[in-house]
Amino acid sequence: MHVADLPLPDRFVDHFESAGVEELYPPQVAAVEAGVCDGGRVLAAIPTASGKTFVAQLAMLTSDGPAVYVVPLRALATEKYHEFAELPGVSVGIATGDFDAADDDLAENDVVVATSEKVDSAIRNDAEWISAVTCAVIDEIHLLDAEGRGPTLEVTVAKLRRLTPAIQLVGLSATVGNAAEIADWLDAELVSSDWRPVDLKTGVYAEESITFDDGESRDLPTGGDQPAVALVRDALDDGGQCLVFVSSRRDAQALAAELGEELFDSAAEVAEELRTLATTGTGTDLARSAANAVAFHHAGLSADQRRVVEDAFRDRDLKTIVATPTLAAGVNVPARRVVVRDHERYDGSRMAPLPVLEVHQMFGRAGRPHLDPYGEALLVADSAAEADTLRERYVGAEPERVTSKLDSERALRTHVLSTVASGFADSPTAVLELLDETFYGHQQAADELGSVVGDVLDYLAAAGMLDRQDGLSATRLGTLVSRVYVDPVTGRSVVDAIERAGDLPRITSLTVLELVCDTSDMPTLYVRNDEAGRLTQTATRREGELAKSVMDFDGDFQSWLDVFKTATMLADWADGTDIDVLAERYGVGPGDVGRIAERAAWLLAATESIASYIADEGADVERVARVIRETREALVERTD
Repeated sequence: MHVADLPLPDRFVDHFESAGVEELYPPQVAAVEAGVCDGGRVLAAIPTASGKTFVAQLAMLTSDGPAVYVVPLRALATEKYHEFAELPGVSVGIATGDFDAADDDLAENDVVVATSEKVDSAIRNDAEWISAVTCAVIDEIHLLDAEGRGPTLEVTVAKLRRLTPAIQLVGLSATVGNAAEIADWLDAELVSSDWRPVDLKTGVYAEESITFDDGESRDLPTGGDQPAVALVRDALDDGGQCLVFVSSRRDAQALAAELGEELFDSAAEVAEELRTLATTGTGTDLARSAANAVAFHHAGLSADQRRVVEDAFRDRDLKTIVATPTLAAGVNVPARRVVVRDHERYDGSRMAPLPVLEVHQMFGRAGRPHLDPYGEALLVADSAAEADTLRERYVGAEPERVTSKLDSERALRTHVLSTVASGFADSPTAVLELLDETFYGHQQAADELGSVVGDVLDYLAAAGMLDRQDGLSATRLGTLVSRVYVDPVTGRSVVDAIERAGDLPRITSLTVLELVCDTSDMPTLYVRNDEAGRLTQTATRREGELAKSVMDFDGDFQSWLDVFKTATMLADWADGTDIDVLAERYGVGPGDVGRIAERAAWLLAATESIASYIADEGADVERVARVIRETREALVERTD
C-alpha cells in the first residue's frame, strides 16, 4: 500500500513522500485496514521503529475535528510537537504547563500534544479545547500499569469517552503483554505485529562470548577491559553506534569517562556546545566526554544538555551514550547495538530485577532504519549461570501483564474528588459507575472498590471538600483543590499550614517553601547521614520561620529533614545562588533543580489560590500570601 492510496489531501502525500515515506510498512497497512483512517478505534501493539507515529498521524489527519496526542513525558511532548509542526497546513499546540489553566487558545489548533495530567486538568477546568476533541491518540499506553500516571490515564480516557462518546481512540505501544485486553477496554481493533524494518537480534554476553536468541555464538574477548567497554568497541569498529544502559547516574558518568579514554574519537563541536551549557562539574565532565564522541544521559542534566546529546547522537556526531533507563522511555534515540549492563535496580529495600517490559523498551532502541543492516540488544552477565537466568527472564519472554493501579487510596482521593467536582457524578453510585468505565473496571468490577471509595468519601467530607447533603457535591474548597490539581491531602495540609504560618513573627521564602515541600505532591531530596546534623542545626536556628515546630516535632523527623533540605535548596535558588554552588552544597544537578523548582512553583501557585480561599473565609493571611507570590515569581524567573 502506497501513501498516495490513502485518503489524504495531496499536501500530506507530498510531505510524506518528500520525507521518504512512500510505501507503508505491514503494521501500518494493518492499521489502515482496521479503520484508523475511517474514525475507527485501534490499538497498535507494534515494535519501536515500525511506524506507530505514522499510524497516529493518519488518525489525526483524517479525523473530523481536533485531535489530542497524549504522552507520558514532557520531553516526548516536545519531540512530537516539533515533528507534527512539520505537517503542512496543520496548527499544532502543546500543553504541558500550569495544571490550573484552561488554555483556551489551544482550541485554535488542529492537534494538541499534551501529557495525560494536562488532559485530566483540562477536563477538570472545563477547557473549551478538550471538549472539541474528536480523536485521542494515547502513546505508550502500557503505562496504564504505572503507579503514578496510570490511574490518571485510565480515568482520563473514561472521562473523554463520557464527554464525546464517538471519540476515536488510538493506543500505541511497543511492549504490552495483554494487548487484547486493553484493546477490548478501548473497544478497539487490535493490530499486533512483531515486524520491524530492521531485524533485531537479542542475546546475552558472558565469559567473553555473545550468544544470540537464534543460537548464533560469537567470541568477543575483553582484552582486560570490562565487558561493556568491549561490547561498545566491537559495535563502533563495525561502523555502528551504541547505547549502554546502567542503573545509576554515577555509573553512567564513570563508564562514559572510561569509554572516552579507551575509544578515542572526536566530536569537538558537540563538546564546545556542551561546554557553553556547563554550569557544574557534571556539565564539564559531560563536555569532556563528548570531545571523544561519548556522552552520558540522566535526569540530573538540564533539558538543553539532554537535547544536545540526543540530537548529536541522532546526527551520528556522538558514537556512544551511557544512560540511565529514562532514555528508553519513548525518546527517539536508536543505535546499532544496545547494551543492558545493569539489569537490577534498588527498589527502596533491595536490589530487584528490572521488569521485562522495561528491558524490552531498551531492546527496542536497537537498529536504525535506513542506516543499520540489523540491530543487536545484549544483556551482560557475570557468569554462564547468570546468563541462563537472564536468557530465560528477558530474551524472548513476554512483557508483564498490564494491570490497573487505581485501587489505592491516593489515586482514588484525587480522582473521586475531580469526578464529583467536574460534574461526572453526584452520588456514590455514580462515582462507581464512572470507575466501572476505567481499565480497572474492565479488569474487575468497580464494585470491588466500594469499600475504598467509601473511605475516600469519608475523608473528603471530613476534610471539607465534599458535601453529602442531598446527594454528593463538591464544596468550594473541594472544587478549588480539584482545579489546582493537587492531592486532597496536600490541599488540606496547605490550608492548615497557611493558618499556622500566619501566626509566625517572621515569614520568609523558607516558610512557604517548607510548607509546599511537606506535601505528598512534592518530591524531596535525600538527606545523607553526614548532612543530618548540619541540617538539624540549621532548622533549629531558623525555627521562627517554620510553620512546623522543630523543638516539639510530632512525626517522622528523618523524613521531614528531606523536606527541609529541599526547601532550603529552593530558597537558595530563589535567592540567586549559582547552580554550581547548589550542586556542591546539596548534591544536585541542573536537571534536578529545574524539575524540583518547577514543581514547587506549581504548588506555590496552587497554595496562593488556596490562600485566597482562606482569606475569603475571614482569615488574615495577607503576609503569607505576599511571600508565596514573591517566592513563586522568583522561582519562575530563575527556572525559565
